[in-house]
Formats: sequence, structure tokens, C-alpha cells
Amino acid sequence: MNIKKINKDKIAAWAVHGFTASGAVLGFLAIISIFNNDLVGAFLWLGLALLIDGLDGSLARKIGVTDKTPNIDGSALDLVIDYLNYVIIPALMIYWFQFVPPGWEIYIPAGIVAVSLYTFANINMKTSDYYFSGWPAIWNILVLYFYILGTNLWINLIIIIILYILTFVPIKFVHPLRVKNLRNYTIFATVLWGASTLKLVTANPNINLFLEEKIVMAIWILCSIYFASLCFTKSIKDE
Repeated sequence: MNIKKINKDKIAAWAVHGFTASGAVLGFLAIISIFNNDLVGAFLWLGLALLIDGLDGSLARKIGVTDKTPNIDGSALDLVIDYLNYVIIPALMIYWFQFVPPGWEIYIPAGIVAVSLYTFANINMKTSDYYFSGWPAIWNILVLYFYILGTNLWINLIIIIILYILTFVPIKFVHPLRVKNLRNYTIFATVLWGASTLKLVTANPNINLFLEEKIVMAIWILCSIYFASLCFTKSIKDE
């Protein structure tokens, strides 16, 4: 075997595709955690999948996977995995762990699955400056907020219905890694948000997070406000 004939660039490209595909495996493990009534475990698997989703695009562009593996559409691969982890699994979490009032636990997740199809089918889902146009179907993040904040089931229901509507409204949602405006600050806020989220999710479920983890909760809320303000100001400016 002549090692010199091995196409290292193509191997690297396939390695990136494999890295992307591992997000689906993590999603499968999250489903198993749900069936085992382990909500925290499901969040942790989805968190790892989210980390992979944040890194694989940069790796793919750096290596040039489109040229090295022209028969594999990395964007399609990413969309399939994102639909699993951002839509299907959170919808299952809402149903399984009853994040909405009784009687709604079938209809609301079903609506999430249906409405989100139009997010992923939207060819203008991302703007030229890398913001998302309309609610980007990050239902995994929404369910995470429901869990950490312990929001009322009816409030959860109302928020989900509002987000159904915002799927079709061209308001801007920031991509935490690709939007160039204030990018360094946004990445820093993303890291802080991720670390504080991990701490809050793995905290004792019997404690009051606002009292026992007030510093971490303050950091988490401030980061959330930062992201929300970016989305709001960009939407108003473009309007």
C-alpha cells in the first residue's frame, strides 16, 4: 500500500461528515434518556449535539468538504440532524414530560413538528448577514428555558403558539457564531451562557435556582438579555 497515494484531504472531509453525523447519534441517546425519564440526561446529550453543530460548519468550510466529497451534501446532512435534535426530540420532551396543560400534550408537539417543516424548507432561512429570518425552530433551547425557569404550563402553551406565528414573520434571530456584528462579544456571551446553562441544568432539582444559584442565574439571564437585545435591535433597524 502506497501511503503517498492516500488522499488525506478526502479523509479529512469524510471525518468532518462523520463528526456532523455524530449529532444524530447523540440525538438518539437523548431519546433513550427521555424514555428513561431522565430529562437532565436528554439535555446533556442535546447540549453535546449543539456543540457539534456549532463547530462542524467552520471545520467543513476550512477543509472544503464540498470540493473533497462532491457527492455528499453537507448542508442536507446538517438539516436532517438539526430537524431531529431541534424539533423532533424537543417535541417529544414536551409531550413526555408534560410541559403544556393536560389535553394539549399531543396537539402542541404535533404543531411544532408541522410548523418547523417550513423553517427548514425556507430557502431564505438565513439572511445575507447570517441572521435567521423568522423563528429558527430552536425548540430544544425553548424547552431548556421552560425547565430552568419552571414556567407555568399555560405560559408555555402561549409562548409556543406565538413562536408558531413568528416562524412566518421575518424578524431577525442572531446566529451566535456567524453574525459578524459584535461577533467577539457574542461568542463570549455564548460561552458564558453555555457554562451557566450546564451548571443550572445539573443543579439539584429540589433547590430554588434563583436563591441557591443566584450568581449563575444572573449570568445566564444577562446573556439571554444580550441575545434578545441583538435580535430586537436588528429587527427594528431592518424594518
